Amino acid sequence: MDNIELIINKSKFIAYFFSLNSLDEVKTNLANLKKEHKKATHICYAYVYNREVVSEKCSDDGEPNKTAGYPILNVLKKKNLVNVMVAVVRYFGGIKLGAGGLVRAYTNACSELLKKYNL
Repeated sequence: MDNIELIINKSKFIAYFFSLNSLDEVKTNLANLKKEHKKATHICYAYVYNREVVSEKCSDDGEPNKTAGYPILNVLKKKNLVNVMVAVVRYFGGIKLGAGGLVRAYTNACSELLKKYNL
């Protein structure tokens, strides 16, 4: 799994990109990340999947409502990406970022990851 890491106010954000061939892969990807990052504070994600029907979902995984998964989903949708998933693992560094700071952090983590893939 290729990823990028950002440190923002002592919190570590690690973003992962996945291509999706089925929705079952979402659960598998999350399970693997949870095994790898047992001490992570949050594993937030979003995906857009389109075969016969468009399916999209995002999760804040305990972060304040719409401050993590939704910003990731917005980046994917603005780039018109389908059949992809981005997950961002956060290790809390002791400094609260506030709602705006969280939105910026998760948006930046997703955007920087997609730049790595030239997307």
